[in-house]
Parts: sequence; structure tokens; C-alpha cells
Amino acid sequence: MQRRTFALAATLMLAAPAFAQSFPTKPMTIVVPASPGGAIDLAARLIGQKFTEAWGQPVVIENKTGATGVIGTDFVAKAAPDGHVLALVASSHAINPSMFKKLPFDTVKSFEPVVQTHTVPLVLVVAPDSPFKTMQDVIAYGKKNPGQLSFASSGNGGAPHFSGELFQSMAGLQMQHIPYKGSTLAHPDLMSSRVSIMFDTLAATSAQIKGGKLRALAVTTPKRLPAFPDVPTVAEAGLPGYETSTWGGLLAPAGTPKAVVAKLAAETTRILALPDVRERMLAAGVEPVGGTPEQYAAFIGSEMVKWGKVAKAAGIEPE
Repeated sequence: MQRRTFALAATLMLAAPAFAQSFPTKPMTIVVPASPGGAIDLAARLIGQKFTEAWGQPVVIENKTGATGVIGTDFVAKAAPDGHVLALVASSHAINPSMFKKLPFDTVKSFEPVVQTHTVPLVLVVAPDSPFKTMQDVIAYGKKNPGQLSFASSGNGGAPHFSGELFQSMAGLQMQHIPYKGSTLAHPDLMSSRVSIMFDTLAATSAQIKGGKLRALAVTTPKRLPAFPDVPTVAEAGLPGYETSTWGGLLAPAGTPKAVVAKLAAETTRILALPDVRERMLAAGVEPVGGTPEQYAAFIGSEMVKWGKVAKAAGIEPE
């Protein structure tokens, strides 16, 4: 896998015309439209450090929070289209068109997709003493007691929120969504069963699951996770076709030269295959990806369609 990834990076680099070889010519900035400490922040800092090592230019990581990532992403949309200012966005970038009537940018046309950097699996978790021992227990209770189940999320409009919406839609349930300002604020209420269930990232829940503070009922990925091989997928547990995750990826402002975008994609893909980077990311529950700008563009498009359907099924109206 790593050998193929290095080969892909080399191919991308050869495709970049000679004029892009001088890039970067000045310090770079990677805008993280979220608080420090999360998956996209970790990815940005690891990638930025390796950019500096490879190209000799300093890279500043700038956290610009607010409006589910809109503020930081808008800053990059309006930056000079030369590749020196990038955004490392999360899956909320593809969800926001379903949440906001008016965005200060066009989710597709205002950016050049560079490369998907990572995915983060989600886990369906409950309190350790919850009466729900399996995912089917949750569904059975919810069908017998409409409106009595609640699900926490780390905030409106993120993949954890929409994973819960997709779950209740596919399972035919009526649940109350309770958004928090981050996972850490939601966990105490979940651990004490003040809320019934939560879909949250592996990165945010792994330590609590291993420490017995939360119990995992299912994972949202197509395959079981190596970290928790005994935990079934949501599809295995009774909802075939269910699959979600949160993710991250680099965007450049629209109009950034294709050769510069290709060079950024190639170098990022090379970085994500480095053993020390992979080790850091996997230890945090983050799975490196890499690839081409074309693959990332297609992925963003498919995510926008997917989450748009979830929002419609959930009756979520853009505000």
C-alpha cells in the first residue's frame, strides 16, 4: 500500500510543469477552520512540518474557528490563488450547503481541491451501564418508545450529527438531537445516561472505550476496526448500506495553477505515506489517505449529495 502511494506521488510530481518546481516561493499558511487538538489540526501540523522540511519555507498553522468551519474556509476562498494559503477542511465542508441558505463562497467553484488527507471512523457509543447492549437494543427500544431516545453530537452540522440523523432515518426511529459544543462537553452527559447514545469519532472515544467509560455498540465503517475487532459495523448489526465517517482534506483558492495543485497533492501524498506520520495519525484514530485532486473533487461531490439526502430525510432546512 505504501509502495503504491509513493508511486502515485512520483507520478503526480512528474505531471507538474517545470514552472511549478519553484513553488513555494514564500512562507505558507494552512488554515484550520476549527479549534486546536482535533483531527484536521493534527493533520495540518504534521503536513506543515513536512512541507517545511521538504521545501525550506516556514508553514504557519492558523486556527480560524466559527460557523461550522465557514469563517476559516471563507478566508482561504478570498486568498491569493497561488497555493501559499490553504485550508484543511473537515467533512462539515460538504454538509454546510445543507445547513446554510447563504454561504460567503461557493462550496465547489470557490476552491481547487488538492487532496484528501484522512478519514476518521465514527463509533456508536453508550454509557457503560446503559441498558442497550447491542445496536438492535437501541432500535427495538426506539420503535416501542417513539421520541424517547436522544442522541448527542459534537455540534450541529458535523458528521457525528448527520450520522445520527442517517441512523434514525434508516432505522425508522424518532430521536431527539442534542448538540454540544464539542465531544468533551457531550461525554459526561452520555456517561451518566442523560443522553441515550452518541455517534462520535474514534479519535474522541478510543481512550474512553478502552478505559471502560463508554461502551461501543457499532462502528460506522464498511469493515470492523483493527482497534476494536469485536465491535460490529452498523451494517452488520442490522442496517445494511449504512456507512459514514468524518474526513479532512486540503483546499486551495479557485484559480490556483493546476501544476501547483498537483505538486501540493503529490507532496502531501508522499508525506502521508511516511512511517512517522502514519504512526502519529493512526495512534490518534486518524487514517491517512492521499491521492489526486480529481479523486478528492469527486469525493467532495459525492459527500455533498449524500449529506444533502440525509438533511432532506431529516427535515433539516437550511437557515
